[in-house]
Amino acid sequence: MKLFKNIKGWLGNQEHLFYLFLVILTVPNIVLCFTEPMSLVAKISNVLFPFSVYYAVMARSGNCSRTFWILFPFLFFGAFQLVLLYLFGQSIIAVDMFLNLVTTNSSEALELLDNLIPAIVLVVVLYIPALVLATVSMIRKRKLPESFLRRERKRSWIALAIGIVSLGSAFWLDNRYELKSDLYPANVCYNIALAFQRTARTQNYGETSKDFTFNARATHSAERKEAYIMVVGETSRAANWSIYGYGRETNPELSKVGGLTAFGHVLTESNTTHKSVPMLLSAVNANDFDSIYHQKGIITAFKEAGYRTAFFSNQRYNHSFIDFFGKEADTFDFIKEDTGNSGYNPSDDELLKRVASELDKGASKQFIVLHTYGSHFNYRERYPADKAFFLPDTPVDAEVKYKKNLLNAYDNSVRYTDNFLARVIHLLQDRGIDAAMLYTSDHGEDIFDDDRHLFLHASPVPSYYQIHVPFLVWMSDSYKETYPALLEAARSNRQKEISSSSSFFQTMLELGGIETPYRNDSLSVVNALFTEKQRVYLNDHNEARSLDDIGMRKEDFEMLDQKGIQYTGGKVSRY
Repeated sequence: MKLFKNIKGWLGNQEHLFYLFLVILTVPNIVLCFTEPMSLVAKISNVLFPFSVYYAVMARSGNCSRTFWILFPFLFFGAFQLVLLYLFGQSIIAVDMFLNLVTTNSSEALELLDNLIPAIVLVVVLYIPALVLATVSMIRKRKLPESFLRRERKRSWIALAIGIVSLGSAFWLDNRYELKSDLYPANVCYNIALAFQRTARTQNYGETSKDFTFNARATHSAERKEAYIMVVGETSRAANWSIYGYGRETNPELSKVGGLTAFGHVLTESNTTHKSVPMLLSAVNANDFDSIYHQKGIITAFKEAGYRTAFFSNQRYNHSFIDFFGKEADTFDFIKEDTGNSGYNPSDDELLKRVASELDKGASKQFIVLHTYGSHFNYRERYPADKAFFLPDTPVDAEVKYKKNLLNAYDNSVRYTDNFLARVIHLLQDRGIDAAMLYTSDHGEDIFDDDRHLFLHASPVPSYYQIHVPFLVWMSDSYKETYPALLEAARSNRQKEISSSSSFFQTMLELGGIETPYRNDSLSVVNALFTEKQRVYLNDHNEARSLDDIGMRKEDFEMLDQKGIQYTGGKVSRY
């Protein structure tokens, strides 16, 4: 009882609360010193300068509790930041994280929420009691003594001077230090502004792209029937495909398919769906991503060339470019939206029914785009229970102790994708016409693969496992006879360094015989003129950066080296 009274008395003291609130506001900065690959001077600045600013603001008012509440947005950022660090292990809150809040559907969020409970408990314990204490103090109109305020204001000026010196030292001694990327929470505020800007531009897309045209035309014979299917996978990493050397048999069907070419050195330029998929479906890539606001997608190119087009997705609306590009088609269906049930979770098999129905319409020129749900977490829900090959596949909570189960479930989802793609191929082959299928995944996935214990994807700094993706081209017997040079080029290019984000669109144009000023044969993997380009990655600020300039760690470059994948530059770590 005495201990409780002592604690209550300490927490009731406004001077104690003043210091407690200061510490709580600075907690994210302290934690970031241990998670971010920054120089020592940058880490010192990242703590001292924000602390001094908070100190100066808190000392300006006699009611520190009211000031604490005024600073609530920064408390919210702090809670969000700590949850993000729990999930990804590093990085400040990125622009893409804010956009993911808008573009990720509720069912995906709920699948992940259970696995964030420890982090949520942590931030609740850290922030809620402090806010309650501040509220009680405000209600009871408690004030700081004037003598305390005079003393703390003097100290805050000294602290602010030290903070400014530390910030200046960071700029002086670290030529890569920048406010918008390194100084928390200034970087978060900058990212919020960018997120609002991008959201506004996205909402205005209909106006900015309305006059766009590919000026596309067909070059293949009008007399020959053709059908092409472009498949965009989800969260499938090449490291777990047996056709790329994985030790488990995850591709029993595709390994027996004739006319299939698998490209082994393919990296995506983004680990987020809302950026990666639009690059796959359009002429933009990391080097000119912002031009996407003025362009349309590949479906429009095929429509202009006289093809009947269809888009079928096993994902929900994301209110962004995937939706915009998909709805360009003559027929489109986001099958998860077909019912009013937010819990409706069909398998990718449902897409095959739409494909068969579309092909049965018998148009002489057909182009179909599929957006699957592939291997998205929760992996166990991506395939029927009777298709579980690797066991046990439960439980699959996002914890290191369940890594074996998670891998089993993930590999089962890859086997399911293998079977799905083989059936797509059979649907085309059975028609006996000129046909081709092109497949890649938007990005890969971390599954507690090394000592960093990284999990999932879309982290502000990608890992090897998130960017190395499968990339397949299949041609029917009839197609190979008609266009043998394309098959020969594909086989010649299969071990070259390829960007899925740059080559997927261009390869599909060439497979379909579509001519347009936006076509670039040096990026098509079925063209003898294909040229390897410098590896780049689209960072959070939509800038194309080399792989050694995005914060990837030594472990990632070691994996790239192990797979024989080349990357530009020799540095493997920022510091």
